[in-house]
Amino acid sequence: MDVYSQKRRWKLLLLLFALSIGVMSLMYTNYLVRSMAESERRNAELWALSTKLKIEAEDEHFLDFLTEIQNKYTQIPAIIADTHDKILAYKELDSLKTNNPNDKSRSYDPKYFTEQLAIMKEQHVPIIISIGSGDELYVYYKDSELLTSLKYYPYRQLTGITVFLILAYLAFSSSRRSEQNQVWVGMAKETAHQLGTPISSIMAWIELLKEKYGEKDVELLDEMENDVTRLQIIADRFSKIGSAPVLEKHNVKEVVRNFIDYLEKRISKKIKFEVNGDPVGAELSVPLFEWVIENLCKNAVNAIGTNEGKISLNVSQNKTHVYIDITDTGMGIPKSKFETVFQPGYTTRKRGWGLGLSLTRRIVENYHKGQVFVKDSELGKGTTFRVILNAGREKPTA
Repeated sequence: MDVYSQKRRWKLLLLLFALSIGVMSLMYTNYLVRSMAESERRNAELWALSTKLKIEAEDEHFLDFLTEIQNKYTQIPAIIADTHDKILAYKELDSLKTNNPNDKSRSYDPKYFTEQLAIMKEQHVPIIISIGSGDELYVYYKDSELLTSLKYYPYRQLTGITVFLILAYLAFSSSRRSEQNQVWVGMAKETAHQLGTPISSIMAWIELLKEKYGEKDVELLDEMENDVTRLQIIADRFSKIGSAPVLEKHNVKEVVRNFIDYLEKRISKKIKFEVNGDPVGAELSVPLFEWVIENLCKNAVNAIGTNEGKISLNVSQNKTHVYIDITDTGMGIPKSKFETVFQPGYTTRKRGWGLGLSLTRRIVENYHKGQVFVKDSELGKGTTFRVILNAGREKPTA
């Protein structure tokens, strides 16, 4: 299993673990809510029963006992109403308001009590009190503030934890990307530095060979010189990593065509190249852009393998963007891997490093402010990668 698959599996396991904790927390809280709701229902029934007994009782001591029970053990908001919803008594509501117009010590607010009665009717089935005359009274009640808070507490808690985890993940991801960028830059610049001396030495040896053999094997020496020049370009590419490149207006099709002319001489003759499109312009750094085309073409070559195949490059443009489509006739990519292929370390080859497409995306997005993605792919038929660049102001001539 590759590193990226392991990383994805760990993320999935951690997500499932977090979800299981959340589910267990909700289940336990719901259990507490049900237990408390049952307790409040019993308290409401106790208040209803004590109220009924107070109506029927004649002994003053017994009345005092019932009043004490109501005050101590039934601390929930409740209302007693008749069959016509006339409020006869209430408890644990706003102590500054009253539904009695004769009570001058508090604010007369019948609307408040009507609203509270509607809330209680919506929350719970009423408790019926049968009094001696054959009439019935209804005891309505609603959840206490503690029970209401407990109902919503786990959702608030999970929301807070989720926000914290997201912020922490973004912070750690940003820090990790920063560290990766530093590693990329350090490796790239060190590679460029290490390549400098042997490249200069090889160029000197080629000049000596030209002087010694004269016109003999000129074509061979020219190709060697081209390869050394290519090494210089590669070293220049690495030296530009981490620095803001200078973007200039270039004919995209011409840049692509020049690179393909170099590349097709150095890969299997079974693979044919085709460059199509118009001579459109874009703002780019030629050495870095050629690196993008090289990585995408080599990826296409690997997808084709030892079979005969074709790689087509098509350049097109709208008013604001230039599109470069690289299409191969290789093995194709599953849709589930369209984004995965750009992850560092992901590769389908035993000896691959999995850095080519990751570096390609960095060059296109970070340095050219463009986009690169898998436009289309079908297993067994091939893949199309699309690169989008910002169009230049002027259209170059062919």
